[in-house]
Amino acid sequence: MNSEIWKGILIPFLGTSLGAACVYFMKDQLNRQLQRGLTGFAAGVMVAASIWSLLIPALEESAALGRLAFIPAAVGFWVGTLFLLLLDTLIPHLHLNAQKAEGPKSHLARTTMMILAVTFHNIPEGMAVGMIYAGFLNDPGTITLGSAIALSLGIAIQNFPEGAIISLPLRAAGLGHHKAFVGGVLSGVVEPIAAVFTIWASQYIVRLLPYFLSFAAGAMLYVVVEELIPEMSEGEHSNIGVLTFALGFTVMMILDVSLG
Repeated sequence: MNSEIWKGILIPFLGTSLGAACVYFMKDQLNRQLQRGLTGFAAGVMVAASIWSLLIPALEESAALGRLAFIPAAVGFWVGTLFLLLLDTLIPHLHLNAQKAEGPKSHLARTTMMILAVTFHNIPEGMAVGMIYAGFLNDPGTITLGSAIALSLGIAIQNFPEGAIISLPLRAAGLGHHKAFVGGVLSGVVEPIAAVFTIWASQYIVRLLPYFLSFAAGAMLYVVVEELIPEMSEGEHSNIGVLTFALGFTVMMILDVSLG
């Protein structure tokens, strides 16, 4: 892999790390309305990325199938959705502001399960970045470097508040500044790992690229619907989340079209 691809893979991780560094400058947790707004923004980015950066390229890669071009996208999408459902069932995790953990019963600390929750939904983001760069390497005519960078930037933008959302509660839970920062950083380190693994695996199964692109889209949308939309909509003034969702969607769409 060349340096441009390595930089692209690491951009989202940088976003998480910078967000986690907010623990050194902010004393309190983010305001609940601000959390809701940032969650809505992240959801909008992920939905737009799933459509423009993953599903549309998957359909274009399958264009030779004619009227059946939807099959790889549909199959990959469902496999990605069911894969995240499996992880959701097997990994103990605790969502932000939730009182009860999900997954199998565990004696893990709340802070550990909070990190696992964010790490859990960073996996499909890392796979999405890996798949878009794999698509660029295997078929630069369909997927450009610009569209790959757009996805990296979009996910990095939504990872910045995510890093803060995980590190600040860890600090409030009693961890020191450094440990809270490390916890936020660790929640994002899975992204470049997943991206590199996905690029490596795609070299051996190039013909399945449309399936992998749509797999990442299905996995990302599972996270949006199962976790982010409920968090941005709970309680009063849910219109804040809706407006920031629209903003995130617009930003990601602009990035993909203008850079792609």
